[in-house]
Amino acid sequence: MIDGSIGMACKCSVERRSVIYCNNLREFCFDRERRKSNRKNLRNVSTIPIFKWSFSRWRSVFGKSCILSMDVREKSRSTLFESSKHKRVPLYVMMPIDSFGIGTSGTPRIRKIKALTISLKALKLAELFKLVSEMGLKLQVALSFHSNVHLSSRVQGVSLPQWIIEIGRHNKDIYYRDQNGFPNADYLTLGVDNLPLFSGRTALHCYEDFIPSFASKFDSLMGTIIEEVCVGLGPSGELRYPAHPFQDGRWQFPGIGAFQCYDKMEDLRSVAWQEGKPDWANKGPPNVGDYNSFPTDVPFFEEGDGNFLSDYGHFFLEWYSDRLLRHADDILGVAANLLGKYQDHEQNSVRMVAKIGLLYWWYQTISHPAKLTAGYYNTAFRDGYDPLTSMLSRHKVALQMSCFEMLDNETPQTFLCSPEGLLQQIRTASKKRVVELTRRNAHERFDEAGLKQIHSNCYDSQEEAVRSFTYFRMNDKIFRVENWNNFVPFVRRMSTDL
Repeated sequence: MIDGSIGMACKCSVERRSVIYCNNLREFCFDRERRKSNRKNLRNVSTIPIFKWSFSRWRSVFGKSCILSMDVREKSRSTLFESSKHKRVPLYVMMPIDSFGIGTSGTPRIRKIKALTISLKALKLAELFKLVSEMGLKLQVALSFHSNVHLSSRVQGVSLPQWIIEIGRHNKDIYYRDQNGFPNADYLTLGVDNLPLFSGRTALHCYEDFIPSFASKFDSLMGTIIEEVCVGLGPSGELRYPAHPFQDGRWQFPGIGAFQCYDKMEDLRSVAWQEGKPDWANKGPPNVGDYNSFPTDVPFFEEGDGNFLSDYGHFFLEWYSDRLLRHADDILGVAANLLGKYQDHEQNSVRMVAKIGLLYWWYQTISHPAKLTAGYYNTAFRDGYDPLTSMLSRHKVALQMSCFEMLDNETPQTFLCSPEGLLQQIRTASKKRVVELTRRNAHERFDEAGLKQIHSNCYDSQEEAVRSFTYFRMNDKIFRVENWNNFVPFVRRMSTDL
């Protein structure tokens, strides 16, 4: 059985609750230093509300294996989620990354328990974080299959299981690789999902072993104590490729990132041969720059022969993104079969959640390069979030995304950022596919403007309120007077009916 990890967060609301959440989450840390570059060829393109794909002559390169449209299913589920307008949005605060660890005996232990106790008491005394109810704690659980040891050099993270690391020492192909052959050891590549490289078992078998073990162990708590289960699907628990590895200095904001398809390419070879294009079988796209390139430096993301709009570009990007969706489809299918019985309970239901990465830089270009390298086939001409939300809808999985505190005018306009435009696109796709939304912030914000933006996004007057919001992350900064004076009114607003 592959090791997973479960961490903690506190739920803030007028109800008396507290929550467990992921303790090994690796986050993007964005360096906002500006680079000088020739941007004369960059196109500042506004968000296109209706996406069209011009390559109608292309059928799906996967035939029957592609994710199918969910229109029929969605019509039958259109009343599944009752309207959440004018309702309170449950608020969670993620616990410190080093709250938990493994002792010398191999058993879990709580680190810094005295400091943690003091912090929790402070929250309780403020009557904002109701940590203990009459029935006990309320839990928000994340099943994590990734390593977060690179999150920060100042804290102790959780690595992949030692037996996985030992296999990786002899076989680097169990990890993602970039075009230069460098591996990323934070998550197993989806290229080994169906290869029996782990004591005769595949990676999917390992995930399948862990999920029923968790469900069996905590069956009595499901729906009564455990309210949400977030299923890890990639680096930092997010469904994406590790295209922007900041931990070792390879990537810095606002680099476009790099494709991660140079480990196990048998699937690409097979699909290319099926399409009668054997010359597309053994490589990723040429002329894609490196992690820190700008779109103007990279022919593949601009106009011209062999670019992302070409026949080859469409073929590769469809394969790259569809392979990621199939990875999520397989894992969520197992989780839904095991946890589905807790989802439909009228009074004590459990929400299943999947996270995605919010890559908002270069969003106003035609190619959205940071998204393409991460596996989201989303451009100015194609809505890459429709097939994603369609797959989530089929499994009745809610979608969690970050950047809820961000405004377009607070981002470096030189890099054609638009977190607001991106959020609106995903919100529209989720509404179409009847997918619930849960949110979180990407960066610590204690200022009044940032907290106000979070509240505004959670309670959009034109949309249904989100199902929950997780504040990232509890630490000593929250309790500083200047921050606490803003945070207290924020929690009160989030706990008040509109």
